[in-house]
Amino acid sequence: MERAWSLAPAYLTQPFLVGFYSKDNEGSWFRSLFVHKVDPRKDAHSTLLSKKETSNLYKIQFHNVKPECLDAYNSLTEAVLPKLHLDEDYPCSLVGNWNTWYGEQDQAVHLWRFSGGYPALMDCMNKLKNNKEYLEFRKERSQMLLSRRNQMLLEFSFWNEPQPRAGPNIYELRTYKLKPGTMIEWGNNWARAIKYRQENQEAVGGFFSQIGELYVVHHLWAYKDLQSREETRNAAWRKRGWDQNVYYTVPLVRHMESRIMIPLKISPLQ
Repeated sequence: MERAWSLAPAYLTQPFLVGFYSKDNEGSWFRSLFVHKVDPRKDAHSTLLSKKETSNLYKIQFHNVKPECLDAYNSLTEAVLPKLHLDEDYPCSLVGNWNTWYGEQDQAVHLWRFSGGYPALMDCMNKLKNNKEYLEFRKERSQMLLSRRNQMLLEFSFWNEPQPRAGPNIYELRTYKLKPGTMIEWGNNWARAIKYRQENQEAVGGFFSQIGELYVVHHLWAYKDLQSREETRNAAWRKRGWDQNVYYTVPLVRHMESRIMIPLKISPLQ
């Protein structure tokens, strides 16, 4: 109770929340003061939140490219990556490849799926060590980069599995860095709330980190354009119950970031 009441003044005074107040959602406003309690568990949150019917592992990689090299980087990537993934011996598939449009500039974002989990990841890595074309690709690419980082991810059980889609679309990658110990609470709320964001097929995938920076959540959304994004997000606020998800999950977040991304020509997500 003390935690909930200590948070109340900060959220009740935010201008964007005041605009959505009405008699219809007065009850949910009151309930939003009380953050859900989560019972102690003996299972890892990766076991509780990830899909049981698959053993997919995902890798997301962020490349910060020298501004003068971005076009050359894209051309090299589009020439080499598809050929690598034509080899059926690699238990790895491209999910999406993008350039950041709004957010961190001169950046490329790549998402891969490893069918078979960590054994598939290690199998792929060991094979690539002996692939001369890949080694030459890495060497040439390294001259174009300022920095790079990656994370290993699992997908939330209640989200769609990313599937190829026709374009043109823009993609939004919303990244949430949570307070340690709150991943189960986040998952419980979003498992109920994802239904409010499915009508326009905008929900592409939802993931949480396992290696790299921890307690990081990535939500990937697709829209026809920025205006469609605005209309879709505004429509969610008119659905009874969406506001509760926002009020319950905002206190769990330490930092959040949004990227608007444009797919590369080779991206299965167009």
